[in-house]
Amino acid sequence: MNKVFAKLGLTSLALLPSLAMAAPAVADKADNAFMMICTALVLFMSIPGIALFYGGLIRGKNVLSMLTQVAVTFSLVCVLWMVYGYSLAFSEGNAFFGGFGWAMLKNIQLTAVMGSFYQYIHVAFQASFACITVGLIVGAIAERIRFSAVLIFVGVWLTLAYLPIAHMVWAGGFLAQDGALDFAGGTVVHINAAVAGLVGAYLVGKRAGFGKEAFKPHNLPMVFTGTAILYVGWFGFNAGSASAANEIAALAFLNTVVATAGAVLSWTFGEWAVRGKPSLLGACSGFIAGLVAITPACGYVGVGGALIIGLVGGLAGLWGVTTLKKWLRVDDPCDVFGVHGVCGIVGCILTGVFASSSLGGVGYAEGVTMGHQVWVQLFSVGLTIVWSGVVAFIGFKLADMIVGLRVPEEHEREGLDVNSHGENAYNQ
Repeated sequence: MNKVFAKLGLTSLALLPSLAMAAPAVADKADNAFMMICTALVLFMSIPGIALFYGGLIRGKNVLSMLTQVAVTFSLVCVLWMVYGYSLAFSEGNAFFGGFGWAMLKNIQLTAVMGSFYQYIHVAFQASFACITVGLIVGAIAERIRFSAVLIFVGVWLTLAYLPIAHMVWAGGFLAQDGALDFAGGTVVHINAAVAGLVGAYLVGKRAGFGKEAFKPHNLPMVFTGTAILYVGWFGFNAGSASAANEIAALAFLNTVVATAGAVLSWTFGEWAVRGKPSLLGACSGFIAGLVAITPACGYVGVGGALIIGLVGGLAGLWGVTTLKKWLRVDDPCDVFGVHGVCGIVGCILTGVFASSSLGGVGYAEGVTMGHQVWVQLFSVGLTIVWSGVVAFIGFKLADMIVGLRVPEEHEREGLDVNSHGENAYNQ
């Protein structure tokens, strides 16, 4: 199996405990510094990137509730990750879960090396992925959910959805053994979070007045600021997934630039053609669509393939937040499923196409055809959708049983900032 992963260019297998034992005693200083910077960039994506992006998209009376949810769930995931999350995701175990050998980070020596950098940096890098994944979900359930219900859900979903899918994809588990390609989180992060958000949006119900009142973003400059932070941080997300400052990191970096630019243009011109005017919100959404679409592919496809993925991703995201959203009849305030779900699915499938060496990619494993790889990609997408959806349903139902999912209608209409947190973002 190791030879297969080497052919695929997957670096995540090098992070398994069995290989860590054979790693050099001293980390490569350049790779170690590179991974520390990438980790900081991904953390920057959550606080303040996601917080500002989502905060600007919702109404002013709920902006502090969004910032609080992002900040506190971020911290909760960090703690759970150190207690047992990292161990269950990345230590030796079965095809679906790791074990508890690294719980509380025990048995990890200060000088332990994974690949060419210290294991402690790997712990932090992967923690940042878990944090931002959970942060993505809250945008779909914004403006009407109880804060306590969010925290209960996060504990359940992180444990039973994020950790096993991360293990299956990045730690030599079930999907990795099947040959699935996901360089930086198409399934683990974006589809995983989007499906959970969609389930939550259905279960918590539509906001009071939805469909009758105009619900517009209260602060587009805040949305743009959050978008810009996410864009910069995403290079840590994608290039850092190479796990070294090498040629694959360079490829992932360039592909992220190219795909994102393509998505911004396709979304903007698509919106211009359909609605008659190009908008800043559309351009910002195009940035996120391109970043999401290229995430699973960035280390596997060539630059031409990245451009096509970006162009398709931009149009797919535009369709997701307009047509698909109407079909689903869902109240997803930050379009988590329309962008992260749709573009994540598109990116994962097209990874199977453009990873082909004949199309400029790094090539498939020996004996693997494009048709087989696309099938594997489809299977990994389907498994993630079902797994995350079932766990999300359980998590939200448990939260509903314990504390109730939704705030009272009078609190919702007055705003969560003052009723849930006793604060106001703006002087009245």
